[in-house]
Amino acid sequence: MENEEILQEEEESILTLTDENGEDMNFEYLDCIEYEGTEYLVLMPEESNEIVILEIQPVDEENENYVAVENEDILDAVYGIFKERYKDVLEFED
Repeated sequence: MENEEILQEEEESILTLTDENGEDMNFEYLDCIEYEGTEYLVLMPEESNEIVILEIQPVDEENENYVAVENEDILDAVYGIFKERYKDVLEFED
């Protein structure tokens, strides 16, 4: 029973997103961070050690879009919050 719970938790942390070319990519969900009134997803591509930060843009009550953040100041701020939250759990390379 305990192994099933662990497997379920691992499965829940994987998000499959479709890019603009219609291709599916798997990401590990790391966190959702609010910064200046906007929420951002912090993800890690399944086959990479890099962090991806996407802005959450609500479409309606049930749907939302995820958009790449291009503003370096916002990326740095959200990543800084993420690093502070997980400084005792993860190792970061700068």
